Amino acid sequence: MTELNLPADGVFIGRIWSPKAGGPSVVTIRDGAVVDITSKQAPTVRDICEMDDPAHYVRGATATAVGTLAEIAGNAGDMSRPHFLAPCDLQAVKACGVTFASSMVERVIEEQAAGDPKKALDIRARVGEAIGGSLRNIKAGSAEAMKVKAALIAEGLWSQYLEVGIGPDAEVFSKAQVLSSVGPGADVGLHPISRWNNPEPEIVLAVSSKGRIVGAALGNDVNLRDVEGRSALLLGKAKDNNASCAIGPVIRLFDGGFTLDDVRQAELDLTVTGQDGYLLNGHSSMKEISRDPADLVAQTLGRHHQYPDGLMLFLGTLFAPTQDRDMPGEGFTHKIGDVVTIASPALGSLTNTVRLSTDCPEWTFGIASFMRNLAARNLI
Repeated sequence: MTELNLPADGVFIGRIWSPKAGGPSVVTIRDGAVVDITSKQAPTVRDICEMDDPAHYVRGATATAVGTLAEIAGNAGDMSRPHFLAPCDLQAVKACGVTFASSMVERVIEEQAAGDPKKALDIRARVGEAIGGSLRNIKAGSAEAMKVKAALIAEGLWSQYLEVGIGPDAEVFSKAQVLSSVGPGADVGLHPISRWNNPEPEIVLAVSSKGRIVGAALGNDVNLRDVEGRSALLLGKAKDNNASCAIGPVIRLFDGGFTLDDVRQAELDLTVTGQDGYLLNGHSSMKEISRDPADLVAQTLGRHHQYPDGLMLFLGTLFAPTQDRDMPGEGFTHKIGDVVTIASPALGSLTNTVRLSTDCPEWTFGIASFMRNLAARNLI
């Protein structure tokens, strides 16, 4: 049973699969009920995010009841029943990497180990001792960061991951294709070639085409440590695969009770439960991010790059699992059937089950299908 654990006081926007409509509908949550607010004025989540005051619109939008929150959440993956999808639609899905000191060190270790988990333990001790503590309180791009960079170069420890971690320019990459992200209760996919991988619990910002941050959701930026560790040029192969991006359960819109400052103070908890009885608990604190979320948005969208339909922006994670799961010294990696839950009090819970990307449902409902469906419903 998928539980979304949404707070009672938020203004939310999301999407469900509507069997009746043969496509997605825009929904919000009112008094524990899921209600359909799809209209010709706002047939997509993108349209609402482009409004001057999305939360105000959602509060007053004409609605049709769909079912209780528990009922719809419990229908995950059942195409014959309404069930939650990823809450974004036409937005680009982008992600920022190496935005936390601890995970930055782990990226350096992956690079040094060339994707081999057996080498990671010794490298972690050597690299962590040399640079781990020195990076924690450094502001990316600052004069102090440049001094640390010079010292690390002198020691032969400089890395491309440290460059984007504490240098002036953030790492921003395309995480998933438009409409390809999965939502709460869905399977998340690992490319079959990977043998060393992990979840990445993150906050995902909803950003309008004008660069205005209008809300936030939870996300799992599924990470293939061995693939990216072999070469950073394999980032696309490591990050963008069938069902490898989960967002949800819904977008909480900014209003008087929830703002960007709440995102800056957010705490995320991660739980991985294996079919073998394995349990992993992790945590990510936005207080420790090395780049402000507003700066990450500004580096992604502006005069240098436009997104006419807005974007969803993963902010990175503090979490990088190092505890051994099976063999001593090899750290953590997923097993098929792992249940991953990412939770934050202000944003609810996002739960997904780990499969191979080749075993997850194929992504077939793309932009052309979406436009034809909206047109058939006289919504565009």
